[in-house]
Amino acid sequence: MGGRLLPAGLLVLVAALAAVPAQVRAQDVVREPEELELIQLERDWDQAFLQNDTAFIDRVLAREFVAVYPDGSKGDRAKELANAAAFNQKIDSSTLDDFMIQMHGDTAVVWFRRSLVGPSKGQRLEVTYRYLDVFVRRDGRWQCVASQSLKATV
Repeated sequence: MGGRLLPAGLLVLVAALAAVPAQVRAQDVVREPEELELIQLERDWDQAFLQNDTAFIDRVLAREFVAVYPDGSKGDRAKELANAAAFNQKIDSSTLDDFMIQMHGDTAVVWFRRSLVGPSKGQRLEVTYRYLDVFVRRDGRWQCVASQSLKATV
């Protein structure tokens, strides 16, 4: 009986994996202008954080912004701006990729990977995070209302 289930299980697994390449190769997908705008906004936000550009971040965050950080703590707009102002770690590179975006009218859900490389205690450290950001378009511009990040294993 177990032998008959194995081919069926493999068939289900192969069918499920067939859908993965479309998501894995998200950078190969022809993107809509709104998606390109959101990707650029995420990259600009990343650079603004690294450069303590709180004025830029202030424009990106909605007044009701809420964040959940990798350690499980929660923050609001004021905390996020304070984190950006206080950031002082040396980062050799910060790369954002593996974007997946869902559009829901004037709301967008953006998933991506952020890979950081920099020194830590005299050693080269590489850390990867996964983000989920929710944006709402207001007055012709995107504002982030929610963000969650976690440390990734890949």
